Amino acid sequence: MTTLGKIIAGLILLLLSNSIFSQSFNSRLVDENTKQPIPYATIQFGKNKGVISNEEGVFSFSLNNVPTEQDSVIISSMGFERKAFVLKQSLDTLIALAPKAFELNRVFLSSDPLEADEIVEKVKENLDDNYKVLVTKKKIFFRQTDLNEMNKVDFGFQKSTIAELDKQLVDSIASLVPRSSSYYREVVGDFYGDYSKHKFHVDKAAELYDKSKDVSVDGVSDKMERIFKENIKPDSYLKIKSGIFSTKVQLDSIKVENKEETDAMVKVEDRADQKFQQEIKNRISELYTELFFHDDSKLDILRKSNRYIYQIKDYTYIDDEPVYALEFSPKGKKDFKGMMYVNMDDFAILRLEFDNVRPIQKFGLLGITYRHKVFKGRMLFQKNGEGTYSPQYLELNSGIYFGLDRPLKVIEKNKHVKGRRKQNELSLALDIRLTTFNKYEMVVFDSETISDQEYEIAKENENVEATHLTQYDPNFWKGYTIIEPNAAIQAFKVVE
Repeated sequence: MTTLGKIIAGLILLLLSNSIFSQSFNSRLVDENTKQPIPYATIQFGKNKGVISNEEGVFSFSLNNVPTEQDSVIISSMGFERKAFVLKQSLDTLIALAPKAFELNRVFLSSDPLEADEIVEKVKENLDDNYKVLVTKKKIFFRQTDLNEMNKVDFGFQKSTIAELDKQLVDSIASLVPRSSSYYREVVGDFYGDYSKHKFHVDKAAELYDKSKDVSVDGVSDKMERIFKENIKPDSYLKIKSGIFSTKVQLDSIKVENKEETDAMVKVEDRADQKFQQEIKNRISELYTELFFHDDSKLDILRKSNRYIYQIKDYTYIDDEPVYALEFSPKGKKDFKGMMYVNMDDFAILRLEFDNVRPIQKFGLLGITYRHKVFKGRMLFQKNGEGTYSPQYLELNSGIYFGLDRPLKVIEKNKHVKGRRKQNELSLALDIRLTTFNKYEMVVFDSETISDQEYEIAKENENVEATHLTQYDPNFWKGYTIIEPNAAIQAFKVVE
């Protein structure tokens, strides 16, 4: 389909989905003057209830998630005038927001205005009050994006004394490694706890990926096992060498009887059932760990504020609250640059955008190269009923490069034979280069403070499984409120 055809088809779908008889709204926000999309705007339809627009300005929500007493929806975004709509009417598929003029007479300025460094110090002084640890129940949507690119896969066959384990087989194994793969995970559920303890009840979940790029290794493993069983003596052991390093592996430790193998497979499947829910909790824990006010966060812009340069770049509004727009950049060899938006009244950071200016970590030794090249993200906070702030939207992007350029030898040895202990040998010169990109997003649609007792009795569903999809299905989340997928997710399709 042509680009024009896609646009027309998309508009038709939007028009159909926003019929007055529809139970959901789907719209796109743009700047009234520039017509550019407005990302991460708040669409609120109740106290501490709402959704945000994605990076392309698109949002949707289901009427099923709107409180019955609510009759309107309010749209707001930093630097723009608020806009309200009556829910009984259909929202336009394209909504324009007008830029908001900053009124100096409403700003808390004095004859002795604060300097940027003084504002940062007040932010630090008020951290405990502004970001109190509360036990809550949150209705959340979580999305994970994993993109892998094998830049090079060369096993570098050099020698093999096992006839079947020849260059052709080794090269064919290398060819089975997927050169690129995409994986998307989406989850809606109830998230209980605080920043350190969590419970999660999954309502619905989906995984979008190509299964064929995962299972191809199984056949290779079976083939390799057969070759070793047919060519290696039962009382032998393997010595695996890479440069000056070596390790010894007893063959008995990698051989199992059929019954034991079956039992092990069952146990793995049981763990897999539990793994999905636990992995989501682990990813959200990562997001929480990197919050700027936590000591373990890599984001040290407050903890080591004397190593950063702060400048007041602008004044604007977030939800009708006047804020300082502070730009920060590193002194010397610190890691981050970005913008923080600080409430002029209580000095809470309402919005933070950060990007690394150099690798967060790097390592290179003995043919192994590791670089944490990308570490950037976005954090939006919302005031709750207790007068403190909690996350409304968290986004973390991480990119890693890994290289392996080393020799590898697998040598069969046997001390129960006459003559040389060395029986067989496989020599390779590995040259593997991999780039990975991960993106985690969490949106909080509804939040309420709960007691410790309510947290203790909250139920999880540890054995929940995600629905596997081979292409994006807009109907899968019908009746649920999510952050709309970007164009890459919508275009994903497994090619048979």
